[in-house]
Amino acid sequence: MAFGFPVKRVTFNGKWNRLSWRRRERSEESSLSDGAYLGREWNDATESWVDFVRSGKDYYRDGLNNPAAFEFIGDVAGLAVLDLACGEGYNARILARKSAKVTGIDLSEKMIEFAKQEEEKDKLGIRFEVMNAADMHRLSNNHFDLVTCFMSLQDVRDFEKAIAEAARVLKYGGRFVFSIPHPCTEMIRLHEPEERKIRAIEKYFRRMEYTIEWNMERLTKPFRTTSFHRTLTDYFNALHKNKLVVTRLAEPRPTLEALQRYPGLRDVLEIPQSIIIESMKPEDPQ
Repeated sequence: MAFGFPVKRVTFNGKWNRLSWRRRERSEESSLSDGAYLGREWNDATESWVDFVRSGKDYYRDGLNNPAAFEFIGDVAGLAVLDLACGEGYNARILARKSAKVTGIDLSEKMIEFAKQEEEKDKLGIRFEVMNAADMHRLSNNHFDLVTCFMSLQDVRDFEKAIAEAARVLKYGGRFVFSIPHPCTEMIRLHEPEERKIRAIEKYFRRMEYTIEWNMERLTKPFRTTSFHRTLTDYFNALHKNKLVVTRLAEPRPTLEALQRYPGLRDVLEIPQSIIIESMKPEDPQ
Protein backbone atom coordinates (compact mmCIF):
# COMPACT_ATOMS: atom_id res chain seq x y z
CA MET A 1 0.00 0.00 0.00
CA ALA A 2 1.31 3.47 -0.95
CA PHE A 3 -0.11 6.92 -1.42
CA GLY A 4 -3.24 5.78 0.45
CA PHE A 5 -4.27 3.20 -2.16
CA PRO A 6 -2.74 0.13 -3.84
CA VAL A 7 0.10 0.60 -6.29
CA LYS A 8 0.10 -1.60 -9.35
CA ARG A 9 3.42 -3.14 -10.34
CA VAL A 10 3.76 -3.41 -14.08
CA THR A 11 6.36 -3.91 -16.77
CA PHE A 12 7.29 -1.79 -19.72
CA ASN A 13 8.81 -2.28 -23.13
CA GLY A 14 9.16 1.01 -24.97
CA LYS A 15 10.83 1.35 -28.36
CA TRP A 16 11.59 5.01 -27.78
CA ASN A 17 14.18 4.41 -25.10
CA ARG A 18 15.17 0.81 -25.78
CA LEU A 19 14.63 -0.21 -22.20
CA SER A 20 13.01 -3.47 -21.22
CA TRP A 21 10.95 -3.60 -18.05
CA ARG A 22 9.91 -6.63 -16.10
CA ARG A 23 8.13 -7.38 -12.87
CA ARG A 24 10.27 -7.93 -9.81
CA GLU A 25 9.20 -9.19 -6.40
CA ARG A 26 11.01 -7.52 -3.52
CA SER A 27 11.63 -10.49 -1.14
CA GLU A 28 14.20 -9.60 1.50
CA GLU A 29 14.66 -6.08 0.11
CA SER A 30 11.14 -5.17 1.19
CA SER A 31 12.36 -4.83 4.77
CA LEU A 32 14.56 -1.90 3.75
CA SER A 33 13.26 1.62 4.02
CA ASP A 34 12.24 3.21 0.74
CA GLY A 35 15.11 5.63 0.90
CA ALA A 36 17.69 2.94 1.58
CA TYR A 37 16.26 0.69 -1.11
CA LEU A 38 16.13 3.30 -3.86
CA GLY A 39 19.54 4.64 -2.90
CA ARG A 40 21.01 1.16 -3.05
CA GLU A 41 19.62 0.62 -6.54
CA TRP A 42 21.41 3.72 -7.79
CA ASN A 43 24.55 2.83 -5.85
CA ASP A 44 24.61 -0.44 -7.79
CA ALA A 45 24.08 1.46 -11.05
CA THR A 46 26.69 4.16 -10.48
CA GLU A 47 29.68 2.97 -12.53
CA SER A 48 27.55 2.06 -15.54
CA TRP A 49 25.53 5.29 -15.25
CA VAL A 50 28.63 7.47 -15.00
CA ASP A 51 30.03 5.97 -18.21
CA PHE A 52 26.62 6.29 -19.91
CA VAL A 53 26.31 9.99 -19.11
CA ARG A 54 29.89 11.18 -19.34
CA SER A 55 30.70 9.39 -22.61
CA GLY A 56 27.80 11.00 -24.48
CA LYS A 57 25.64 7.89 -24.74
CA ASP A 58 22.62 9.49 -23.06
CA TYR A 59 21.32 11.14 -26.23
CA TYR A 60 17.85 11.78 -24.82
CA ARG A 61 19.56 14.06 -22.29
CA ASP A 62 21.99 15.75 -24.68
CA GLY A 63 19.80 15.93 -27.79
CA LEU A 64 16.30 16.42 -26.41
CA ASN A 65 15.71 17.20 -22.74
CA ASN A 66 18.68 19.32 -21.74
CA PRO A 67 18.38 21.81 -24.61
CA ALA A 68 14.70 22.39 -23.79
CA ALA A 69 15.22 22.55 -20.03
CA PHE A 70 18.13 24.98 -20.23
CA GLU A 71 16.16 27.20 -22.59
CA PHE A 72 13.56 27.48 -19.80
CA ILE A 73 16.21 28.03 -17.16
CA GLY A 74 17.96 30.83 -19.01
CA ASP A 75 20.69 32.98 -17.46
CA VAL A 76 21.78 31.66 -14.05
CA ALA A 77 24.89 33.80 -13.51
CA GLY A 78 25.17 34.61 -9.82
CA LEU A 79 22.08 32.62 -8.84
CA ALA A 80 21.97 30.15 -5.95
CA VAL A 81 20.80 26.91 -7.57
CA LEU A 82 19.79 23.59 -6.02
CA ASP A 83 19.85 20.53 -8.28
CA LEU A 84 17.64 17.77 -6.83
CA ALA A 85 18.57 14.13 -7.49
CA CYS A 86 21.68 15.37 -9.27
CA GLY A 87 23.22 11.94 -9.81
CA GLU A 88 26.91 12.15 -10.64
CA GLY A 89 26.60 15.89 -11.19
CA TYR A 90 26.48 16.24 -14.99
CA ASN A 91 23.84 18.97 -15.11
CA ALA A 92 25.05 20.58 -11.89
CA ARG A 93 28.37 21.14 -13.64
CA ILE A 94 26.60 22.72 -16.63
CA LEU A 95 24.87 25.13 -14.25
CA ALA A 96 28.13 25.94 -12.47
CA ARG A 97 29.89 26.61 -15.78
CA LYS A 98 27.12 29.12 -16.45
CA SER A 99 28.32 30.92 -13.29
CA ALA A 100 25.61 29.67 -10.91
CA LYS A 101 26.39 28.89 -7.27
CA VAL A 102 25.31 25.26 -7.23
CA THR A 103 24.35 22.75 -4.58
CA GLY A 104 23.64 19.21 -5.75
CA ILE A 105 21.93 16.53 -3.67
CA ASP A 106 21.26 12.86 -4.33
CA LEU A 107 20.09 9.83 -2.36
CA SER A 108 22.94 7.67 -3.69
CA GLU A 109 26.18 7.88 -1.75
CA LYS A 110 28.17 6.49 -4.67
CA MET A 111 26.73 9.01 -7.13
CA ILE A 112 27.73 11.83 -4.80
CA GLU A 113 31.16 10.27 -4.36
CA PHE A 114 31.69 10.37 -8.13
CA ALA A 115 30.31 13.92 -8.27
CA LYS A 116 32.77 15.05 -5.60
CA GLN A 117 35.67 13.37 -7.39
CA GLU A 118 34.84 15.32 -10.54
CA GLU A 119 34.51 18.53 -8.51
CA GLU A 120 38.00 17.95 -7.12
CA LYS A 121 39.29 18.05 -10.70
CA ASP A 122 37.09 20.82 -12.09
CA LYS A 123 37.02 23.18 -9.08
CA LEU A 124 33.66 24.66 -10.06
CA GLY A 125 32.64 25.45 -6.49
CA ILE A 126 29.74 22.95 -6.38
CA ARG A 127 28.62 21.66 -3.00
CA PHE A 128 27.48 18.02 -3.25
CA GLU A 129 25.59 16.34 -0.41
CA VAL A 130 23.92 12.96 0.17
CA MET A 131 20.31 13.91 0.87
CA ASN A 132 16.77 12.73 0.21
CA ALA A 133 14.86 15.24 -1.94
CA ALA A 134 11.84 14.60 0.27
CA ASP A 135 13.74 15.59 3.43
CA MET A 136 16.10 18.52 3.02
CA HIS A 137 15.96 19.78 6.59
CA ARG A 138 19.66 20.67 6.49
CA LEU A 139 18.93 23.34 3.87
CA SER A 140 17.61 26.75 4.88
CA ASN A 141 14.21 28.22 4.08
CA ASN A 142 13.96 30.79 1.27
CA HIS A 143 17.57 30.34 0.19
CA PHE A 144 17.72 29.33 -3.48
CA ASP A 145 16.85 31.38 -6.56
CA LEU A 146 16.29 28.25 -8.63
CA VAL A 147 15.61 24.59 -7.91
CA THR A 148 16.03 22.07 -10.74
CA CYS A 149 15.22 18.40 -11.08
CA PHE A 150 16.21 16.86 -14.40
CA MET A 151 14.31 13.66 -15.33
CA SER A 152 14.44 12.45 -11.74
CA LEU A 153 11.27 13.42 -9.88
CA GLN A 154 9.58 10.28 -11.26
CA ASP A 155 12.15 8.25 -9.29
CA VAL A 156 11.33 9.93 -5.95
CA ARG A 157 8.78 7.88 -4.04
CA ASP A 158 7.39 10.76 -1.98
CA PHE A 159 7.29 13.32 -4.77
CA GLU A 160 4.75 15.45 -2.90
CA LYS A 161 7.18 16.00 -0.02
CA ALA A 162 9.97 16.66 -2.50
CA ILE A 163 7.90 19.41 -4.13
CA ALA A 164 7.02 20.80 -0.69
CA GLU A 165 10.71 20.89 0.19
CA ALA A 166 11.57 22.58 -3.11
CA ALA A 167 8.98 25.25 -2.33
CA ARG A 168 10.34 25.70 1.20
CA VAL A 169 13.96 26.27 0.18
CA LEU A 170 13.08 28.59 -2.72
CA LYS A 171 13.28 32.34 -2.27
CA TYR A 172 10.13 34.30 -2.93
CA GLY A 173 10.13 34.93 -6.65
CA GLY A 174 12.31 31.86 -7.21
CA ARG A 175 11.60 29.13 -9.74
CA PHE A 176 11.30 25.34 -9.67
CA VAL A 177 11.99 23.76 -13.07
CA PHE A 178 11.70 20.01 -13.51
CA SER A 179 11.42 17.46 -16.29
CA ILE A 180 9.78 14.03 -16.16
CA PRO A 181 8.93 11.27 -18.65
CA HIS A 182 5.64 12.19 -20.31
CA PRO A 183 2.90 10.55 -18.19
CA CYS A 184 0.61 10.04 -21.20
CA THR A 185 2.93 8.24 -23.59
CA GLU A 186 4.71 5.57 -21.56
CA MET A 187 4.32 2.05 -22.94
CA ILE A 188 3.40 -0.36 -20.14
CA ARG A 189 3.16 -4.13 -20.14
CA LEU A 190 0.57 -5.28 -17.62
CA HIS A 191 0.73 -8.75 -16.05
CA GLU A 192 -2.75 -8.83 -14.55
CA PRO A 193 -5.35 -9.96 -15.42
CA GLU A 194 -3.42 -11.02 -18.53
CA GLU A 195 -0.11 -9.94 -19.98
CA ARG A 196 -0.56 -7.21 -22.55
CA LYS A 197 1.15 -4.02 -23.63
CA ILE A 198 -0.68 -0.71 -23.39
CA ARG A 199 0.02 2.98 -23.42
CA ALA A 200 -0.19 4.56 -19.98
CA ILE A 201 -3.07 6.68 -21.23
CA GLU A 202 -5.28 3.56 -21.17
CA LYS A 203 -4.89 3.31 -17.39
CA TYR A 204 -3.72 6.85 -16.91
CA PHE A 205 -5.31 7.53 -13.51
CA ARG A 206 -3.72 4.51 -11.85
CA ARG A 207 -0.53 5.40 -10.00
CA MET A 208 1.98 2.69 -10.78
CA GLU A 209 5.37 1.60 -9.52
CA TYR A 210 7.79 0.41 -12.16
CA THR A 211 10.81 -1.80 -11.95
CA ILE A 212 13.12 -0.78 -14.76
CA GLU A 213 15.75 -3.07 -16.18
CA TRP A 214 18.30 -0.96 -18.01
CA ASN A 215 20.03 -3.23 -20.52
CA MET A 216 20.71 -1.16 -23.64
CA GLU A 217 23.84 -1.95 -25.60
CA ARG A 218 25.11 1.54 -24.77
CA LEU A 219 25.57 0.52 -21.12
CA THR A 220 28.74 -1.12 -19.86
CA LYS A 221 26.68 -3.15 -17.40
CA PRO A 222 22.90 -3.59 -16.99
CA PHE A 223 21.18 -2.43 -13.82
CA ARG A 224 17.73 -1.99 -12.28
CA THR A 225 15.97 0.98 -10.77
CA THR A 226 12.47 1.87 -9.59
CA SER A 227 10.27 4.60 -11.01
CA PHE A 228 6.68 5.79 -10.54
CA HIS A 229 3.89 6.76 -12.93
CA ARG A 230 1.69 9.66 -11.78
CA THR A 231 -0.71 11.89 -13.65
CA LEU A 232 -0.11 15.46 -14.62
CA THR A 233 -2.87 16.34 -12.17
CA ASP A 234 -0.85 14.70 -9.37
CA TYR A 235 2.12 16.91 -10.13
CA PHE A 236 0.05 20.06 -10.61
CA ASN A 237 -1.89 19.46 -7.39
CA ALA A 238 1.36 19.11 -5.45
CA LEU A 239 2.64 22.36 -6.95
CA HIS A 240 -0.64 24.14 -6.19
CA LYS A 241 -0.74 22.83 -2.62
CA ASN A 242 2.68 24.36 -2.03
CA LYS A 243 1.76 27.67 -3.67
CA LEU A 244 3.99 27.16 -6.69
CA VAL A 245 2.43 28.74 -9.76
CA VAL A 246 3.01 27.03 -13.11
CA THR A 247 4.32 29.57 -15.58
CA ARG A 248 5.39 27.44 -18.57
CA LEU A 249 5.52 23.88 -19.84
CA ALA A 250 7.01 22.22 -22.90
CA GLU A 251 6.96 18.84 -24.60
CA PRO A 252 10.39 18.77 -26.25
CA ARG A 253 10.91 17.69 -29.85
CA PRO A 254 14.32 16.98 -31.37
CA THR A 255 15.75 19.58 -33.69
CA LEU A 256 17.05 18.66 -37.16
CA GLU A 257 20.59 19.09 -35.84
CA ALA A 258 19.85 16.72 -32.94
CA LEU A 259 18.34 14.14 -35.30
CA GLN A 260 21.41 14.22 -37.50
CA ARG A 261 23.65 13.71 -34.51
CA TYR A 262 21.40 11.24 -32.64
CA PRO A 263 19.33 9.18 -35.15
CA GLY A 264 17.65 7.32 -32.25
CA LEU A 265 15.65 10.46 -31.50
CA ARG A 266 13.45 9.73 -34.54
CA ASP A 267 11.34 7.65 -32.15
CA VAL A 268 10.08 10.83 -30.47
CA LEU A 269 9.38 13.02 -33.48
CA GLU A 270 5.63 12.39 -33.27
CA ILE A 271 5.13 11.16 -29.69
CA PRO A 272 6.52 13.20 -26.77
CA GLN A 273 9.08 11.47 -24.58
CA SER A 274 9.06 14.03 -21.77
CA ILE A 275 7.52 17.16 -20.36
CA ILE A 276 9.22 20.16 -18.73
CA ILE A 277 7.40 22.31 -16.19
CA GLU A 278 8.44 25.70 -14.84
CA SER A 279 6.80 27.01 -11.66
CA MET A 280 7.38 30.06 -9.49
CA LYS A 281 7.13 30.85 -5.80
CA PRO A 282 5.18 34.14 -5.72
CA GLU A 283 6.63 37.17 -4.01
CA ASP A 284 6.01 37.36 -0.27
CA PRO A 285 2.69 39.21 0.13
CA GLN A 286 4.03 40.81 3.31
